[in-house]
Amino acid sequence: MKILLLEDEVMLSEAICEYLEALNHSVDPYFEGQSVYEALQTKLYDLCILDINVPNVDGLTLLEKLHELKIHIPTIYISALVDIEDISRAYALGCYDYLKKPFHLKELALKIDRVVLSCEVPRVHLRLSKNYSYDQEHSTLLFNSTPQVLSKKQSQIIDLLARNRGRVVDFEQFRTYVWDEQVVDNATIRAEINRLKKYLHENVIQNVRGMGYMIDKPTS
Repeated sequence: MKILLLEDEVMLSEAICEYLEALNHSVDPYFEGQSVYEALQTKLYDLCILDINVPNVDGLTLLEKLHELKIHIPTIYISALVDIEDISRAYALGCYDYLKKPFHLKELALKIDRVVLSCEVPRVHLRLSKNYSYDQEHSTLLFNSTPQVLSKKQSQIIDLLARNRGRVVDFEQFRTYVWDEQVVDNATIRAEINRLKKYLHENVIQNVRGMGYMIDKPTS
């Protein structure tokens, strides 16, 4: 698992990195929030482990800012803070777990194992992005394993794109599959797909100029 660690206590950061790497995880350590915010806009991680009280951008504000960018990554908070308001805010932001310092490193490893299990995608599911998958058996789009409510046309668009991952779907295919060969122009198809893209939390659907649309196969 590729893990981002935000911890400003150098000795603790080094201890966590050494322990998790011994368990065959890959860990990138960071010591302040702004650099994490910038890194997560270009790099992919399977999990974030975030301290709350860190320089520049605190761990809670960091997750809020990432959500504004529609970046959603499983997160475990580690902190010496015990204020119930901070803990409540962490869970409200969608964190998977919360560890109070000091903690045993094995306890952290157990919580990571829980995240791995909760994020596993069944074989009948197609991975579309970091957090989206598609249940082929039930024709359902999932975000972090949670079914998403879509209109009939949006569901058909996702179904067509998901089953053609890595291939461009042209406008004629959309007309045939989604609009039942009705006479609709390309602008109508674009408008429906753009509405769907705005609804999604991640940039899953790619516009291939002059050709159509596609969902690329995730690289990690």
